[in-house]
Amino acid sequence: MWFFARDPVRDFPFELSPEPPEGSPPGPWTLHRGRKKATGSPVSIFVYDVKPGAEEQTQVAKAAFKRLKTLRHPNILAYIDGLETDRCLHVVTEAVTPLGMYLKARAEAGGLKELELSWGLHQIVKALSFLVNDCSLIHNNVCMAAVFVDRAGEWKLGGLDYMYSAQGNGGGPPHKGIPELEQYDPPELVDSSGRAVREKWSADMWRLGCLIWEVFNGPLPRAAALRNPGKIPKSLVPHYCELVGANPKVRPNPARFLQNCRAPGGFMNNRFVETNLFLEEIQIKEPAEKQKFFQELSKSLDSFPEDFCRHKVLPQLLTAFEFGNAGAVVLTPLFKVGKFLNAEEYQQKIIPVVVKMFSSTDRAMRIRLLQQMEQFIQYLDEPTVNTQIFPHVMHGFLDTNPAIREQTVKSMLLLAPKLNEANLNVELMKHFARLQAKDEQGPIRCNTTVCLGKIGSYLNASTRHRVLTSAFSRATKDPFAPSRVAGVLGFAATHNLYSMNDCAHKILPVLCGLTVDPEKSVRDQAFKAIRSFLSKLESVSEDPSQLAEVEKDVHAASSPGMGGAAASWAGWAVTGVSSLTSKLIRAHPTAAPAETNVPQRPTPEGLPAPAPTPVPATPTTSGQWETQEEDKDTAEDSSAADRWDDEDWGSLEEAEPVLAQQDDWSTGGQASHAGQTNNPDHRSSELDWSSWEAEGSWEQGWQEPSPPEPPPEGTRLASEYNWGGPEPSDKGDPFAALSVRREAGTQPRRDSWGDDNWEGLETESRQAKAELARKKREERRREMEAKRAEKKAAKGPMKLGTRKLD
Repeated sequence: MWFFARDPVRDFPFELSPEPPEGSPPGPWTLHRGRKKATGSPVSIFVYDVKPGAEEQTQVAKAAFKRLKTLRHPNILAYIDGLETDRCLHVVTEAVTPLGMYLKARAEAGGLKELELSWGLHQIVKALSFLVNDCSLIHNNVCMAAVFVDRAGEWKLGGLDYMYSAQGNGGGPPHKGIPELEQYDPPELVDSSGRAVREKWSADMWRLGCLIWEVFNGPLPRAAALRNPGKIPKSLVPHYCELVGANPKVRPNPARFLQNCRAPGGFMNNRFVETNLFLEEIQIKEPAEKQKFFQELSKSLDSFPEDFCRHKVLPQLLTAFEFGNAGAVVLTPLFKVGKFLNAEEYQQKIIPVVVKMFSSTDRAMRIRLLQQMEQFIQYLDEPTVNTQIFPHVMHGFLDTNPAIREQTVKSMLLLAPKLNEANLNVELMKHFARLQAKDEQGPIRCNTTVCLGKIGSYLNASTRHRVLTSAFSRATKDPFAPSRVAGVLGFAATHNLYSMNDCAHKILPVLCGLTVDPEKSVRDQAFKAIRSFLSKLESVSEDPSQLAEVEKDVHAASSPGMGGAAASWAGWAVTGVSSLTSKLIRAHPTAAPAETNVPQRPTPEGLPAPAPTPVPATPTTSGQWETQEEDKDTAEDSSAADRWDDEDWGSLEEAEPVLAQQDDWSTGGQASHAGQTNNPDHRSSELDWSSWEAEGSWEQGWQEPSPPEPPPEGTRLASEYNWGGPEPSDKGDPFAALSVRREAGTQPRRDSWGDDNWEGLETESRQAKAELARKKREERRREMEAKRAEKKAAKGPMKLGTRKLD
């Protein structure tokens, strides 16, 4: 029976890349690219082929294999696996590139910044300090060929072939026998007398000086070139001169060299080095220090290398969120680093974190996510949005914080194209209806109208027909002037979604009422919209064959292409309102009170005062866009100045001087403005939108008709005019009889069926019902309180650890 020996190279879990070697640095090793067979992850493989007659080089290679396997430090090349046979040695490390090749590639792409070079040299000096001070080892091979760079731009010290102990164990330094490496030896090694007094680190620090010279000036031609610093930065020159000094005793310890370069104004005293040092020790930092670090990190990321952000900052950010409870502060730098990732990497690393963040109850995190949604919305697929993100975002519509409600409304511009039929046409419309009718913040109502105009093209035909006209009509009666402008612009932005009948019978009557609005900005936009709709109607009237073309989008399915047209009409409304809302939040940081003192309209004489009607907090269904009563109130909001086209929304809160200069259309309007300016509480009362849609509020506005004033002196009766007949009429004037009858009794009788005061009777009935309902609620409340008190007295004091069940 034959037994075949297994090939250890073939069974090795790593394989060499078919590409040619990356480089052959001076020494026995050849560097190859490779990958792990199981996962395909990239690695670097150092290969040494055993040759006959080269026993000394083989021993050097085996010693380097052993050293690399036992030494573990963040700045020393990381060992992964190895293979030793009679024919070869394989050493597998993290994927790296020789420093010489890395500098050449970066020079072709624009060169390395001093920030990167300062951190790279910091890492090499720190590795030397570890070897000399902690391990008592002399590297004996510090040069360009012994330094490698990983994918994050981190410099790693390798080339451990000629390392020896500083304590004299195991003999002196091994013989190199390679001229390219011997040129980095310090001059005292040539002195055979041995009189030169030196420290154990002196030789390695000389070689470090040679490395610094090569990093900034290129390959070192000869040792005499070290006298000219060349392109070495001025802040580094004094410390460099200490390294290449002829007296080995003067050369500083690696730890001392780092301390000198980190001094104020030193070469390694910069934000990039500080960031890296913090990331290395982030696990032992206090939570407050981590919060401050992440808050300041995003400002510096623009100046940091892309590879460093992707491979070093990003993993730390993900770890801090997953295990460090960093919270919302990681979001800004996380999305900033995400710009450097391709689509596949973004899906693997960022999206799972984002989905998890949306389920958080932290308000700061939720509002940061909503504000920065534009940066990651393109990477979210529709199933993820509808099942994992939108259900959590909907809670923002009901939040007591106005900033979260506003950002939730704005985020719908980005989420609407990805929402399914039920979420877009049913759930979202319920929340929009409630916000537009019940929210106490005028800017949020305005933003809701603007957002609806922008996403109107995504709605299906039945929802558009049911919602848009009613919603924009309601907005035109909002006490907040920008909301009325948004309603007009909403009509204009979605003009192609209405039939000609709707334009003539529903839209134009609403717009015509705005032509006498107290705000000039509202009137201007109303006139523009009226001209647009009239020209459309006129063109169809002149050529009826155009009707089909004009109404082609009315019954069509959702058309995402229309989103751009809507955005061009009202894009400024969303970006401008945020500053005003933020001011409102700063002015009123607490949640809005449940009940707001709203000035009631005067009650007709002889009727009981109406009871305040509470506003229901339940969401309104989409069908209620049409059924809810609309107020006739056109009271002017004192915070709305005639600067709608400006993006400086902060001026809306300080608009009292501007309002005094506005051209009102009536004396009553001027009086209204004066009253609002003198009463600082009126602003908050008008922002209380809840009273606008309260049940029965519109009936309270009707008053008994006042008796007409007598006509001015000299006014002729209708019978005195010649209405086009051949001669003046001799018949009595029926209008005169009516006038005499009204003058005879100036006060109408309340018990007369012939009087026209139906409003007063109806109002009286409604007020009586409201008063009766209020009394019933009060009586019911007292009964419940009495029952609770009786139960509490019967049970006696509660015991420790028990739970109250009632």
